[in-house]
Amino acid sequence: MNQTPTSTSTLVRQPAASVLATNRVLRNTYALLAMTLIFSAACAGAAMFMNLPYTGPLITLVGYFGLLYLVNRFSDRALGLLFLFALTGFMGATLGPILNAYIGRFANGTQLVMLAMGGTGLTFVGLSAYALISRKDFSFLGGMLSAGILVAFLAGLAALFIPGLTGLSMAVSVMFVLLMSGLILFQTSAIVHGGETNYIQATLTLFISIYNLFTSLLQLFGVLQGED
Repeated sequence: MNQTPTSTSTLVRQPAASVLATNRVLRNTYALLAMTLIFSAACAGAAMFMNLPYTGPLITLVGYFGLLYLVNRFSDRALGLLFLFALTGFMGATLGPILNAYIGRFANGTQLVMLAMGGTGLTFVGLSAYALISRKDFSFLGGMLSAGILVAFLAGLAALFIPGLTGLSMAVSVMFVLLMSGLILFQTSAIVHGGETNYIQATLTLFISIYNLFTSLLQLFGVLQGED
């Protein structure tokens, strides 16, 4: 006779606990994402102020993938936070010289940077809000995003090391804009539906999405201005 009330209360508690866990991951993810974005922007601003030279694609890729590995390796420990800030700070520092180059190259370089920043912000907020409000499951995008990002990355390397491929550079930028938009939907949906419970991993994915979205929009606007 006592089994029914106990089972019912358990069933009630489980969804409530799941909702609380999801809300906690969301709250921690967005708080950490805001801090990493501010830190990365500060590092970019410092690099611009000191007029640091661009490190080059090789050092940038080695530093990025090395720190990316460390964040993933220690994402379940407090040390993961240290490596996450190291990664986002490094990406910000390497972005500073690129921003200086755009501002110096184009007469409206500052406007291009602000336009890319505004487009990135609007895209992230809009897609995140849609995933949160609609609560649609975008897990089906996982395989397509993995394959698409690999193809876009390889194409980006080709455009980077083979000069004169302006059309390819523009195509890669468009691909990354679409892929990073899909990744924002995918990651936000994963948090909402309990598929992602590690807020360091979630923050890492969203930060990389925002970073790549911004740089892709900036490159796209630069190409449309007549230079790559």
